[in-house]
Amino acid sequence: MFEMPVIDRQKCDGCGLCISVCHCNILVLVDNVITVVPKQGCMTCKRWCSKCEDVCPNAALSWPFEVVIE
Repeated sequence: MFEMPVIDRQKCDGCGLCISVCHCNILVLVDNVITVVPKQGCMTCKRWCSKCEDVCPNAALSWPFEVVIE
């Protein structure tokens, strides 16, 4: 399993900037709030992209990740 962006619904104002940069097309507006709708079997977002996080003016999106030092 791979990580998906986490959305803070309190911060999201539904501007849609993240949708415009999402190459995976997994972000949709539902009730004027961004929602992640992963596609069945799609592994496109297995890489940490952060484009949606970068363009969000309200810091409503984040990508959880774990740093592993070997």
